[in-house]
Amino acid sequence: MKNSGLKREDFIIETKLWIDEMGYEGAKAAMEKSLKRLSMDYVDIFMIHWPRQTGKDDEDWKKLDIETWKAMEELVDEGLAKRLGVSNFLPHHLQNLLDNCRIKPVVDQLELHPGYSQERALHYCMKNKVLPMAWSPLGRGRENAQIADEILTKLSKKYGRSTSQISLRFLIQRGILPIPKATSREHMKSNLEVFDFALDGDDLSMLTNMPQCTWLGEHPDFLIPDRKSNPENR
Repeated sequence: MKNSGLKREDFIIETKLWIDEMGYEGAKAAMEKSLKRLSMDYVDIFMIHWPRQTGKDDEDWKKLDIETWKAMEELVDEGLAKRLGVSNFLPHHLQNLLDNCRIKPVVDQLELHPGYSQERALHYCMKNKVLPMAWSPLGRGRENAQIADEILTKLSKKYGRSTSQISLRFLIQRGILPIPKATSREHMKSNLEVFDFALDGDDLSMLTNMPQCTWLGEHPDFLIPDRKSNPENR
């Protein structure tokens, strides 16, 4: 950062608790490790990655989430995190936190893209003033997505934009913050070129109501990814 000329305020530093870091003591230890690894005094946002660890019927995930959140609130009090958030929390997971928290989550990262719009979760976030953030906003690695591809290709031709830009614009117009991955400067530039056009009402409705055909296969209650899928695996 010193050599690049960039300053601390030029970045949004985020870190997440993985499923084996949950609980009061786990959250505190995870923050200490993250700050050391990042060489930072604080993070802008500290998040729970998944609301459950196993998805088993006898798992007391509600108690675990509350204990974890209490530790995270204390980390805010200590100045080690500026804000708190969650990932992959559906309405019943969020309600458990909202009923027991002192500091509300400001964001919920969900899999959101054309063909998997999670309408009830989206509505719940909006109603409770939790910003929905779209991970995998382009639907990476989609399977059984023929209908989605056909619709996106049609709209790509209509608006003279890439299918990726159509997907991003769809999210932005619905008040969702997309976080697309970019592997090159060209991709980053393309991802930013979505603010000079708008999808009309009919097309927005079509994308919102299209078949849910592009789910990536992870679910916070049933199909929780293992540690190997964590991009911060260490």
